Amino acid sequence: MKIHSGVESAPRGSGFQLPEPRSGVQMTNEIRKVAVLGAGVMGQGIAAHLANAGVESVLYDIVPKGLADGEPRSKLAIAGIKNATKLRPAAFFDKSLASMVTPANYEDDGALLGECDLIIEVVVERLDIKNIVYKWVAEHRRPGSIVASNTSGLPLSAMAESMSEEMRQHFLIMHFFNPVRYMRLLELVAGPDTRPDVLSAIADFSEARLGKGIVYAKDTPNFVANRIGTYGIVSVFRHMERLDMTIEEVDTALGKAAGRPKLGVFGLGDLVGLDTIDHVLGNVFNHCPDDEERKAHVSPSWYKALLEEGALGNKTKKGFYQRTRERDAKGRRITLARNWKTGEYAPKQRPRFDSVKQALAFKDDPAAALRALLRGDDKASQLAWAVSVDAWIYTANRIPEIADDIVNIDRGMRWGFNWDLGPFESWDAAGVADTVERMEAEGRAVTPWVKAMLAAGRTSFYALEDGVQTYWDAGEGVAKPVPMSDGWLNLHTLKSTSGVVKKNDDASLIDMGDGILLLEFTKPDTFNALEQGMFEMYNSALDLLDADQFDALVVGSQQSPYGTFRPSAGPSGQAFCAGANLMVVGMMAMQGDWDGLDAMIKGMQDILRRAQYCSKPVVTAPYALVLGGGLEVAMQSAATVTTGEVFMGLVEAGMGVLPAGGGCKEMLRRYLGPIPKAVNVDPNPFVQAAFLNMGLAKVSTSAAEAQNMLYLRPEDKVVMDADRILAVAKQTAVGLANSAYRAPTPLTFKVPGRDGVAPIQMQLNDFVSGGMASEHDAHVALKIAHVLCGGDVPAGAIVTEQDILDLEREGFLSLLGTEKTQARIMHFIQTGKPLRN
Repeated sequence: MKIHSGVESAPRGSGFQLPEPRSGVQMTNEIRKVAVLGAGVMGQGIAAHLANAGVESVLYDIVPKGLADGEPRSKLAIAGIKNATKLRPAAFFDKSLASMVTPANYEDDGALLGECDLIIEVVVERLDIKNIVYKWVAEHRRPGSIVASNTSGLPLSAMAESMSEEMRQHFLIMHFFNPVRYMRLLELVAGPDTRPDVLSAIADFSEARLGKGIVYAKDTPNFVANRIGTYGIVSVFRHMERLDMTIEEVDTALGKAAGRPKLGVFGLGDLVGLDTIDHVLGNVFNHCPDDEERKAHVSPSWYKALLEEGALGNKTKKGFYQRTRERDAKGRRITLARNWKTGEYAPKQRPRFDSVKQALAFKDDPAAALRALLRGDDKASQLAWAVSVDAWIYTANRIPEIADDIVNIDRGMRWGFNWDLGPFESWDAAGVADTVERMEAEGRAVTPWVKAMLAAGRTSFYALEDGVQTYWDAGEGVAKPVPMSDGWLNLHTLKSTSGVVKKNDDASLIDMGDGILLLEFTKPDTFNALEQGMFEMYNSALDLLDADQFDALVVGSQQSPYGTFRPSAGPSGQAFCAGANLMVVGMMAMQGDWDGLDAMIKGMQDILRRAQYCSKPVVTAPYALVLGGGLEVAMQSAATVTTGEVFMGLVEAGMGVLPAGGGCKEMLRRYLGPIPKAVNVDPNPFVQAAFLNMGLAKVSTSAAEAQNMLYLRPEDKVVMDADRILAVAKQTAVGLANSAYRAPTPLTFKVPGRDGVAPIQMQLNDFVSGGMASEHDAHVALKIAHVLCGGDVPAGAIVTEQDILDLEREGFLSLLGTEKTQARIMHFIQTGKPLRN
């Protein structure tokens, strides 16, 4: 049966090149198509993310009652798909991917279920309803297909009770976190009958294909992350009342300074929903009779008052906080905060604590920040200490109840609650021996296995031993290697085993093995802003390739503020490269060092051009922020491997300049290069498309969007698991080096010339007169158009890549010499915000 969703379609696959599953795992259950049962928000999110990964799905829901004549019987599923295209933040990498989701209903489309290799149930959290769904699944599924529940807390044993033995063997829990696209955590729970190869297949598929971080949980209420996270909330309630702190004070103390989300405890609570939190608390109270903190899992009276009022958080526009339509003197929307004692709302305050200020000074080192916070003597420090102690003891007591080891718990809290440090990592940061001594002096009962670890001479839960990161196994009382996926490449291990070939303050060259050299940028504190030392290392790397000491080069990085590699929500660090060092550029311009600037830009152009046309392959591995000069580095390569979540853009126009490191040239290569020379095509539409990217400083919010903008080529690879990016880049480099690699040749371009600039200038004039752009915006955009159109040449003129590079340099220096561009640069340096002038 062919069912149309009514959603704009796109070709299957949308050009994505996804890597093969990790090596070393035998995929006995290959997953090509997935059924998602339930078209609510969670089901929509799962189906959308499957599409992001290039996996077709069938989204099921019931046939609604009272359908009018002509209305589709899969109305709810169709509406679910359409709604998923409107979700914010966006559920799909690109809206066209909605064509990979087929709407269906339980009454008519049972046959489609037999085509699915994986069936994910996402219906309401009621066991009776789930059992009805499982009975329907049993009637229509193909034997051997895997069945999973997305339950957030119902026991697997209860759900599997009425299943056949074969279905139980293929049944497990896959607990996604919402929003599915953005939350890395996926908790897997296997039952006593679940086959090991089924669990392995799902783990491999979810990690390599969907990009999820796997945590293996036990079949206990709330699993891992919610069990620890909700106890953290009741701990906050308890100590907030004891210390007589306001909601704003708590969120200030337990936000970024404590390595927690910037929203704070109560801001996050509004996002999750107060009713959801209450339900999860009740789950522990009702189903964990042996939990030593069971009685604490009851909402206090002031919290119940919020529930009774229907103040459930963001979804009701009122909870711990309430946003109003009013604005303050600076134009910011006024937010009200709840007084938990009186129930009244008042304008949100901005508390100040010395301990928080000291902690925030360590913005790139959450371990040092936590130590600074705990050293204080104000209320914020007292709260942080009390909540940390509660979390450390409670979490240690949950092993092996909820998970077998500390690694799964730490990963669960980082990936599911966006903590910078998991409970045991934060305990290490604070110092285990010293904190245990203080805790016992305060009369707290420390978990026996922790004291046994200290008695054995081990002073931290994690340690680097002979280049291998180890953790303390609570059950066996020994140190074991931290489990890592086969697809994760650990640079810290490479470096510790003499893998560093050469380095300076800005970059390192690392031997990755198998003839592959890595150029690593090492300035994460400045978003890897381009420095002279980076280009010196790039030149050195290319010299080593030319000298036949290496077969290929990878350009990437893996910074970590924790001293060792940790799988994360993405490669540690916030940027592959966010562009030029504006401080250097701005100061040189104000000093009138135009010769120095010209030489610096020419040097960058020459090095990136050398890399692009190197006789041996150069593979770039950009991730996260890839802006301005960072994108110019990424694009001028033999191949690119990137992550599904990536922000790419040639954003120089926002600073009042234009791309001058080969960005304009590369856009012409990508827009005009594929046009056959024998075909007489007007280049204007292609040039205008490239112009819109740069003139509007467009930034992709996904790899799919980056491909649409041609920042990525159709053949470039997209890795969903961000921690695999270096391994896949290395694999790509090896493949190119071993396949008679042939460097590309420079192109010539048939350009619109001065005739192509005229229509763009007319559009810009309209923007200025309509108030949509300033005169300087138009001046900058016109310079970009001048470069892309080939300069002051007639229509149809043929220009070389070097001609475009020369125009880039000339245009950049011309714009940099204007007062308004210099004002934009200095304003951004001082405030971190763009200036519209």
